[in-house]
Amino acid sequence: MTAVVIIPTYNERDNLDPLVRAILANPGFRVMVVDDHSPDGTGALADALAAEFAGRVEVLHRTGPRGLGRSLRDGLTRAAESDADLVFQMDADLSHDPQYLPTMAAAAADAELVIGSRYLQGVSVVNWPLRRIFLSAFANRYIRAVTGLRVADCTSGYRCWRREALRRVPLERLVSEGYAFVVEMLYRAHRAGCRVREVPIIFIERRQGHSKVSSRVLLESIVMPWRLLLRL
Repeated sequence: MTAVVIIPTYNERDNLDPLVRAILANPGFRVMVVDDHSPDGTGALADALAAEFAGRVEVLHRTGPRGLGRSLRDGLTRAAESDADLVFQMDADLSHDPQYLPTMAAAAADAELVIGSRYLQGVSVVNWPLRRIFLSAFANRYIRAVTGLRVADCTSGYRCWRREALRRVPLERLVSEGYAFVVEMLYRAHRAGCRVREVPIIFIERRQGHSKVSSRVLLESIVMPWRLLLRL
């Protein structure tokens, strides 16, 4: 089994080094850093890690319009053409603990998309204010109500794809640009008939840097489920 972990980055210099080293502690795992032209030197650090771990760390330097959705789309497109059996996506801010990678990989034996879920065992988050917990829980209920998805954590960005399943998702047709991208990907996977499974994780709020969530991102997440239904 070989796996590649896609890590989109923008100003994540303080978090990238420990994250990459923790991922590479797992045999058979590689890393693809997709840097969105970070002004803090994250891209240069990623290049240094690629030199140190030759053959296990790859860096994709993006130019042009920034955004999580664009970065994930570029990384997933490249990974879909690789020789990896499994393709992971995870945040760069250490909120997604690499300790769950083997568990998610094992779950992919009988699923095509595995989601690291914060809501399988109550609410498994650390250092979130009550307001954010409420917004996240409401967003997931809202998405399930609109789309009919039967997933506890529709908005989790910690995911593991079997590469052949990822290739069935029409990445070139995705229209979202921010955090709504993960919702759109899930819906497209559902439409493509992918078998989805969730495994419990504990989500820890970022320790370094600043959150990229904005009012515009939240608005896009609200509108996206309806756009999906109208387009399909």
